[in-house]
Amino acid sequence: MIRSMTGYARVEQLGPAGRLSWELRSVNHRYLELQLKLPEEFRSLENELRALATQRIGRGKVEAGLRFSRDGVAAGALQIDGERLSAVLAAIEQVSAQLRTSAAPDPIQVLAWPGVVKQEHTPEIAAPLAEASLLFAAALDDFTSTRSREGERTQAYLIERLDAMAVLVDRVRLRAPQVRDAWLERLRAKIADLGVDVEPARLAQEAAMAAQRLDVDEELSRLASHFVEVRDTLARDEAVGRRLDFLMQELNREANTLSSKSQDAEMTRCAVEMKVIIEQMREQVQNIE
Repeated sequence: MIRSMTGYARVEQLGPAGRLSWELRSVNHRYLELQLKLPEEFRSLENELRALATQRIGRGKVEAGLRFSRDGVAAGALQIDGERLSAVLAAIEQVSAQLRTSAAPDPIQVLAWPGVVKQEHTPEIAAPLAEASLLFAAALDDFTSTRSREGERTQAYLIERLDAMAVLVDRVRLRAPQVRDAWLERLRAKIADLGVDVEPARLAQEAAMAAQRLDVDEELSRLASHFVEVRDTLARDEAVGRRLDFLMQELNREANTLSSKSQDAEMTRCAVEMKVIIEQMREQVQNIE
């Protein structure tokens, strides 16, 4: 099954150490270009994550970013330093007496005084490296599924376009003998109008040369062969974008040759329609992994 090179995935997990979230996005690119954006404490995972990604992704410019926060991690409890509080209150009473005021001290301001409140230090929790790696694998699953679904839609479109081209090839194949016969009739009519005698051997020679110039059987056969190759390639479970791109070039080459050989309006129209379809297919193929 073919896969698109564009995709997006986002996964999130809240654990004892904090909140982890991965975001993956990609666009088309000739090769695989992976950009990892990691917090400093997760840098040791980079080689492992690259190896995981290259096993699952063949082509595309991929950006993978990890966010980590300590959300949900309990903070240390607050403790009052009784001795420090008593000293601060005594100082407040002494100042109030000298200023002859009886205003009660503001508790918030008292708590804000240095040393009154002691906060227990929360033990440092190591960065959850294993959890980040497992979550990245889950993000890759979602990411590749997105690309596969887009690839299925692209595959259906390409097959539909191939079917349309096959109809045009059949139309040209039926039309070609009629074009050769019509050309021969025009030649005979022109000779009759001129009132000249032409040796049968010379007439046969001219007819053979014209048939060679107008013959498109080889181009039609190669087009049909390329159709089979494209369908076989679409059925492969691997990265096939480059191969499909090459096949689009081959299809376009045969369509151009067919157009240059055409001496008939209907055949020319079919050749032009083929080139339009090939261009539509080529645009889609540019986005296939």
